[in-house]
Parts: sequence; C-alpha cells; structure tokens
Amino acid sequence: MSANQAFLPFTKPTIDEETISAVADVLRSGWLTSGPNVKALEAQLSTYFGGRPVRTFNSGTCTMEIALRIAGIGAGDEVITTPNSWVATANVIIEVGATPVFVDIDPKTHNIDLNKVEAAITPRTKGIIPVHMCGLPCDMDQLYAIAKKHNLRVVEDAAQAIGSTWKGQRIGAFGDFASFSFQVNKNVMTAEGGCLVLNNEEEAKLAEKYRLQGVSRTGLDGIDVDVLGGKYNMTDISAVIGLGQMKRLEEFNAKRKALAHHYFTSFGADFESSTGAELPVADFTNSNWHMFHIVLPERVNRAEFMQKMMDLGIGLGYHYRAIHLFTLYRERGFTDGMFPISERIGKQIVTLPLFPAMNESDVERVVSAVKSCLQ
Repeated sequence: MSANQAFLPFTKPTIDEETISAVADVLRSGWLTSGPNVKALEAQLSTYFGGRPVRTFNSGTCTMEIALRIAGIGAGDEVITTPNSWVATANVIIEVGATPVFVDIDPKTHNIDLNKVEAAITPRTKGIIPVHMCGLPCDMDQLYAIAKKHNLRVVEDAAQAIGSTWKGQRIGAFGDFASFSFQVNKNVMTAEGGCLVLNNEEEAKLAEKYRLQGVSRTGLDGIDVDVLGGKYNMTDISAVIGLGQMKRLEEFNAKRKALAHHYFTSFGADFESSTGAELPVADFTNSNWHMFHIVLPERVNRAEFMQKMMDLGIGLGYHYRAIHLFTLYRERGFTDGMFPISERIGKQIVTLPLFPAMNESDVERVVSAVKSCLQ
C-alpha cells in the first residue's frame, strides 16, 4: 500500500449529519427504547412494502425464528434451506425445535437450487427458508409454485435484499414472510436490527408478543402473557438511524449498482477465462448489489490471497463458509461432500469492497490488486 492511499475496507456505512443530529435528539428526549421512532419506521417500511404489516426487531435473526413460530413450525417438522448463508439461517430452525434440511446451490446465482428442492421434501416438511444471496433474488415464481404445491410456509431470508425486485415488484411486497436485516453492513442499517414483513394484522400482533416476552396489554394496568416470547424489540435510537437510511435507500442502491457495473467493466471480458476466477451474475434488473464477490480458482489459497490484498491496503470478506461444515452441524450428521457446490464456493469465495462512499477509482484499485494477486 502506498503512503498516500488509505485502507479500503470491504464495507463502510454512510451516515449523514442529519441522522447524527436525529440520534442526539433521541438521546436528549429521554425515550430511548421502543417508541415513536420505531412506530414511524414501521409505518414507512409498511408503505415501502406495499402496505403489508411490518414489525421491527433488534436483529434479522430473531425475525426468521419468530416467523417460524407464527407459522406453527416446531418439533418434528423439517424446514428446507441452503447451506450457503450466514449460520443464523439454519440456527433458527433448530431454535424452534425443527430439523434443517439442506439443498445445494446453483453455481451461478449461489442461491438455493430450486430444481433440487422437491426431492428433499418429505411428509415432515413444513417450510422453506430461501436466501436472496447478495441481494440477487431467487426465482420467485418457481419458489412459490413449489410452496403452493406442497403446502409449505416460506420465510424469505431477505437480509441482504432490501430494494431488490422480481418482475418489477419489491422483494417483501408479495409472498409469505420476508425477513430483512439492518445490521451495519446492509443497504439500510440501524447499527443492529431487522424487520419482518407479515401477511396480516393477526400475525403482526402475534409478532409483537414474541418480540417482548409474550406480553399483551389492555388499558393502563392490564397485562397478560399467553405465548413464550423473548426480548427482541428495536430501540428508538436504532429506528431513527433507519429513518435516515430509508431516505437515501434509492440513492444508495443506485450507487451500488453503478459501482458493480464498473467492476464488470474494469475486470474486462476475458477476466474469467484468463484467471479461472468466477464473477457474479451481472443482474442489473433485480439485484440491489448488496455485495460483489468473486470465486477464486482452486489453485489459489484464499487466506494467502486475502493477506496479499490486505498488504495492498484492501479489505475483503467471504460470504459464506458452508453451514453444514461447522462443528454444530457435523455433530448433527452432516459431512464433507454432501453439498459439493456450496463447499467449493464456500472455500474459495471472497467479497470485494462495495459501499456507497466508494468511487470508480476505488473499484479500479481493487481490480488491479485482484489481478496482481492472481498472477
């Protein structure tokens, strides 16, 4: 890294002064936990998702667990999902007492291979959790056709997909449950947080109970608990950050799309053939370009590659190691070789810097470093 070049992380949030001032106002107000800003964010999200009920939470993990609970999925049931995701996607299935059933991924999209899903369905299958990886949606027509045919509930892990679309409709504006993350590296962030898009007000009221210890209130002193809930509510501090982020979502996503386009231009048409590396699907219609990844050729040691890039002042991530290879899942009977595409990609994938504050020269710097490190 040259002396005049700053370290380029793989992600960095964009927070404007108006949002910082709004956070200060919340701190001065004395109302820091769930309050008027949470309600305002939920209302704005509901409008964004076509009027569907939306409830916010302190993570995009508990949202999936709560969706499964609302769907009545528990002990003895099976839920199909992908091994290519953050481990939370499968952990929530175990949390509700059900059994995760993995289906390998498509080698191009890195999403669950829907052509393999029906072979994994048994009489115990009650749901499916697909992941819109890096903001690239699954084939929603095929997904919901399968769900309808087999009477399955769908909990879309849309953690990375706010602003993504399918045939002109926003992900989350249709379908069954849709779970979004607002963790700090997402296209909209609240530092930590998430939201769940639900089907009706009855489900929304049940979600409210699950997020706050099962409590329901009537009047000033009426209280009851009729479900086993947790402590998953969003704070007003987080919500006011989210309100500031939502104002700029379209701007952020447009910038991400432009940067992704410049990545493809900078890598050039012969990059894959000349290096053996794989670029993502160049979808500029549906994807929100949450992340930009490449899959390294198997001749390249990923850790060594990442170290070389860091030495050049560029931070990388990798999303994700195959879930079934973690010890927790090996202890449940999963082994190497069961899902070879997820395993290969999980071993060789790297995530390149992509965030709205970047510019085209940053992209060119990353591409130059990648090509140098692959030589």
